[in-house]
Amino acid sequence: MFPSRLRFPRRAAPVLAALGLLGALVAGAPAAAPSPRAALVRAVTDVPGTPGSATPLSAYAIRSTAEVSDAAALVSAPGYRTAGWHPAGPRSTVLAALVADGTHPDPFHSTDQRRVPAADFAVPWWFRAEFTVADTAARTYLDFSGVVSAADVFVNGEQVATASAVAGAYTHHELDVTALVRAGANAVAFRIKPNDPRKNLTMGWLDWLQPPPDENMGLVRDVLVRRGGPVALRDAHVVTDLAVPSLASADLTVKATVRNESAEAVTATVSGTIGPEIAFRRDVPLRAHEAKTVAFTPADTPQLRLERPRVWWPAGMGAQELYELDLSVAVPGAGPCDRTRHGFGVRSVRAPLNKDGARQYFVNGRPLLIRGAGWSPDELLRWDAAYTEDRLAYARDLGLNTLRLEGHLEHDEFFDLADRYGILTLPGWQCCTKWEGEVNGTEAGESWTAADHLVAQASMAAEAARLRDHPSVISFLIGSDFAPDAEIEKGYVDALKAADWPTPVIPAASAKSAPLTGASGMRMPGPYEWVPPGYWYDKREGGATGFNSETSAGPDIPTLDTLRRMMSPAELSSLWKDPAAPQYHRSPSRTYATLKVYDEALSGRYGAPGSLEDYVAKAQLAQYENVRAQYEAYARNATDASKPSTGVVYWMFNSGWTSLHWQLVDRYLDQNGAYFGAKKANEPLHVQYSYDDRTVAVVNRRTAPVSGLTARVSLFNTDGTQRYDRTVTGLAVGGDGAKTTALTVPASVAGLSTTYLARLILTDADGREVSRNVYWLSTRRDVLDYTESNWYVTPTTAYADLTGLRSMAQASVSAAATTDAGAGEPGTSTTTVTVRNTSTGNTPALLTDLHLVDGKGAPVLPVRWSDNQISLWPGESATLTATYRTADLHGSAPGIRISGWNTPAATVPAV
Repeated sequence: MFPSRLRFPRRAAPVLAALGLLGALVAGAPAAAPSPRAALVRAVTDVPGTPGSATPLSAYAIRSTAEVSDAAALVSAPGYRTAGWHPAGPRSTVLAALVADGTHPDPFHSTDQRRVPAADFAVPWWFRAEFTVADTAARTYLDFSGVVSAADVFVNGEQVATASAVAGAYTHHELDVTALVRAGANAVAFRIKPNDPRKNLTMGWLDWLQPPPDENMGLVRDVLVRRGGPVALRDAHVVTDLAVPSLASADLTVKATVRNESAEAVTATVSGTIGPEIAFRRDVPLRAHEAKTVAFTPADTPQLRLERPRVWWPAGMGAQELYELDLSVAVPGAGPCDRTRHGFGVRSVRAPLNKDGARQYFVNGRPLLIRGAGWSPDELLRWDAAYTEDRLAYARDLGLNTLRLEGHLEHDEFFDLADRYGILTLPGWQCCTKWEGEVNGTEAGESWTAADHLVAQASMAAEAARLRDHPSVISFLIGSDFAPDAEIEKGYVDALKAADWPTPVIPAASAKSAPLTGASGMRMPGPYEWVPPGYWYDKREGGATGFNSETSAGPDIPTLDTLRRMMSPAELSSLWKDPAAPQYHRSPSRTYATLKVYDEALSGRYGAPGSLEDYVAKAQLAQYENVRAQYEAYARNATDASKPSTGVVYWMFNSGWTSLHWQLVDRYLDQNGAYFGAKKANEPLHVQYSYDDRTVAVVNRRTAPVSGLTARVSLFNTDGTQRYDRTVTGLAVGGDGAKTTALTVPASVAGLSTTYLARLILTDADGREVSRNVYWLSTRRDVLDYTESNWYVTPTTAYADLTGLRSMAQASVSAAATTDAGAGEPGTSTTTVTVRNTSTGNTPALLTDLHLVDGKGAPVLPVRWSDNQISLWPGESATLTATYRTADLHGSAPGIRISGWNTPAATVPAV
């Protein structure tokens, strides 16, 4: 049902003559349905004849089939007029194109998405493009995946594939259209069927965000026009075997399939290089239309055994070294026929189950705690390479080492960037839709047909072949909330084995098992809704033990700047005044329809908000402390002898649209308390406080051990009066996530107010401050009712009293900033800010936030701060840097906007 390629028969040749007349007839014909859009939409791609070239179709003209009455033979003929059609990019959903051309409003603002009529997407849509070739000497193929949900495919008036064959977002298709292609203009048309993630093996949005009305129907990956000679080269990849733990050598095996497309026997020469040092070649005899797998191994090609290989490491553990495979095939008399090039890395990934049954990852023989978050693409699946790179740079800035991709498996460029940034990835299938329809009980999603099994196996084969050489990919999760049954699992495992899949296969993200792949070693007990910071330290429910594949305290309220961009004044008023109000920008799920649990906790702990500004300020405090605690608890428990933590995936890293929950960074790349709480917790060398037992620990994520450290812990009333102070010297801590306990804070301190502050400072052997961490705490603890825990929350029956923060006096903070436009990479600027608490009393400036702004006072984004949201006592200062693209200032001078919990807002120049 899903062959790797389809060859269009030579019997189609007579059709080409008729198409010449057909093209002439339709060239002057108007589109079938009237439209106010009179302009002709041109979508033409010039395709070279170079063997081995793969040219993506650059654009499409799209239109609903309800508005086009012409037959497919006309629509797919060269020269068909597309007046009144919509333009679409090379990777586009229907709605993305309609938003881009102004047909529909920005769906990310307020409830504007509701204005888009879903009925428009209940019928198929045409995606039509033309391409030109100078001659037909080379063979021509259409090569694509990313069809949502299925498509009939036509070339030059002839159907070349049916929707029953081209189904599923991840199945790969290669159509040999050589017999149809002619010199000059050629046309290709896809009749895309509507998508329903409950019924199709595609993708959906579950409870992440309000789903787009078109359900992402369209062509969301490149459609390539490949040219080649009489022998095709496919499926090239490199299998690596690294000597662990010595890393002294690595064996490489290069594999590829060569396919004789001609009716004559040939001897093809396969040649390859890996960098400038390694070259190899082999003659391969092929019968007519024969395909063979060619393998170069160290046994027959000794240069493929590398001594002292350049090893690829995750960020923070070493360099991101990459090799490049360049492979080609040629035939005497025909010359070069095909060529492929791509990068790969040399690294080892193991993930055995520990004695507690938890999945423990080892990269190149070294254990690591997975510090992850869940990745989301754009809601309309719009691809923006710069925006993607900005988010990956943020992930690395946060100290994360892993991103989980559940059911939205990004483009090749994403994984290329992840390789370069050293961000590990955990791709896998999506829960709760058709992907788990056979096993997910009462959840949405329908049972599978025989055709679905073929789609699933073809999807697995295609994604395995696409992802296997990326060193950033460290597993594939063949299940999410549920593990596949035996039949489905076997289809997946067979496809992975056939593709030489090199890393662990995980049966589920939850605590499930499957017959072939065994126990998952992961769990997903939640929470997904607000819990207090102390929750994370308990080794139960979602607390810090084992591998929690998706978890967080739910809502993440953005900054005021972002809120005012995404919501109407009425919505902003409801946001802080009415906890029971449904929030469109939270989730379509009834479970998460409101912010009631979060808002009650915010009021219960910090006091009822008095304004939108007060609500947002308290939200930043709450998110900072909660996200910090989640990552800190997992870091502290990672080296425990009993039930250690091995991985945590914050749910989520980002949202696909303008959201009020599950995001460390918002749609506009602004950074709030959640972001800087994560950044603080994941410092390379970090001092931290434990909510459960009051211990102060030092965690070292660097490779090398550190000694000669000094930890100082001070407790203060909210007026700045010091009530406790202790210094511990001579601390040492090992590397790779080791910890040492510096001291335990007393359970009771005389004169300490109900709400109090804890300042932790870590200095190195030279007396330099290497970590500062400030907590706002209460002598009254949060109380959890574990007997009432469910899959998304553990109720809190009593709240910590942090209302004393409201009585803090205003702190006076000064700032001096300068900007160097040439200090970093080309096109970037670095602003250096020195912030000082100039208050004359004892009151600290709590959670002082710095925002880089342009001449109009708007945030300059993205920006990477060395540190931010800092707390300073009178006389203390800190020097911070912000790095950003100079062009994002739009010609204006930069400024620094300073604000904080008890710091008046002010803006200072940064020239």
